[in-house]
Amino acid sequence: MLSRSDMSGNFRNVAYLFRPICSLLIVMAFCSVATGQPSRPNIIFIMADDLGPEWIGCYGAEGIQTPNLDRMAAEGMRFTHAYSMPKCTPTRVALLTGTYPYRNGWVNHWDVPRWGARCHFDPGHYTTFAELLRAAGYRTAIAGKWQINDFRVQPNVLDKHGFDDWCVWTGYETGNPPSAERYWDPYIHTRDGSKTYPGRFGPDVYTDFLIEFLQREDDRPACLYFPMALPHTPFVTTPHDQGATGRLAKHMAMTRYIDHLVGRLLDSVASLESGRKTLVIFTTDNGSTGGLMNRMHGRQVTGGKGKISENGCRAPFIAWGPGLVPVGRVNDTLTDFTDVLPTFAELAGADLPDGLVLDGRSIAPVLVGQAERGPRQWIMAMGGGVARLTQDNRVVPARPFADRVIRDRRYKLWVVDRQPARLYDLQQDPAETRNLIDSTDPQVLEAKQRLAAVAESFPDQDAAPRYDPTPAQAWDRKPR
Repeated sequence: MLSRSDMSGNFRNVAYLFRPICSLLIVMAFCSVATGQPSRPNIIFIMADDLGPEWIGCYGAEGIQTPNLDRMAAEGMRFTHAYSMPKCTPTRVALLTGTYPYRNGWVNHWDVPRWGARCHFDPGHYTTFAELLRAAGYRTAIAGKWQINDFRVQPNVLDKHGFDDWCVWTGYETGNPPSAERYWDPYIHTRDGSKTYPGRFGPDVYTDFLIEFLQREDDRPACLYFPMALPHTPFVTTPHDQGATGRLAKHMAMTRYIDHLVGRLLDSVASLESGRKTLVIFTTDNGSTGGLMNRMHGRQVTGGKGKISENGCRAPFIAWGPGLVPVGRVNDTLTDFTDVLPTFAELAGADLPDGLVLDGRSIAPVLVGQAERGPRQWIMAMGGGVARLTQDNRVVPARPFADRVIRDRRYKLWVVDRQPARLYDLQQDPAETRNLIDSTDPQVLEAKQRLAAVAESFPDQDAAPRYDPTPAQAWDRKPR
């Protein structure tokens, strides 16, 4: 008799048997009538750093204007049920690899340039969406924040991760004070090395680079990954709000500047000479910084970065693409960041390597209007805090089995200390104030049993990061 996890795997294997046919149909949808040649779309993935939906107008945010993000939603598709992971590193590795933290090992945050300890996101052990799209003929680039390799040790590692070009903040490098700056006078790593850009505002440098890359050699499709630095602390002024003072005012100024940069990128798409369709996605890596509060749909929401409550892992997710994405749709498809890799691969017609294990499911048919909903029945978020360093200097998860949350379109189960501990009806209780775990209501019981069965299918112990240690450095240290 097959176990629940075996059944789940078999269903997924069956689904992937049909994937080449689905990919062909989607690529055919981009074919030029005049030439009959495939015109695969450009893909621009923009990810803010620490920004919950309570700060975005089209999600019901009050007291702040985000006209370009609202335009994206009005002219494209806004998702209501999207999850990131609750912390930086787990989110980034999940979206790059299409796997959950319990599988890829990056359950907790690990700031490689700051802490080192010979740990790194190892291209020899992980496959990224950039690698797959480059192999499929895409030009690939990244700008913004990386932080999971140390460029002093691995100056060209982004090439090995699949990027043709890059313009990234290095992350704070222990022992190198200028590298702390990602905003004013930023310290940025390119193919020419790392240096300070005096008098420049980092997010402008990153955006200029991406626009130039997109417009250069427009004969081939491009995939741009823009993990923004904004609006992560330290809160600063921006070129548009030089007089902003105080924590909240600066955060709001930085959020408005995100919207400004999104507008620049949208305008750049319109200027492409090839007329190639372009998909732009906007999202965030986790909830807003703790202590920040804003009203959304009439209720107060506090920043939940690092938490598995909705304010920590529910992400804004907006797709825009003239002639590609249906206009003015609000979609309740369940999607989380493990879906990014298979979605991009299907849009690009990229082959998946034999033996590549994925947790994500493609939502490409939803994005291009060929399906109303994606294939998922549940999504998950997990991870947070800082990883642990063992006595033999290996980075491992802080706990053998991290707490996690699993939700469907209505109910959300918290799994704490390996056990179902909380259950919320998000339709009636979006702030998660009434725990229904002991409810005898038949509908609630059915939801609890269904989501608990998903939790039981996970391995008993989370994996550790896979990496071949880099050479020891003088700045290696334990996190504080």
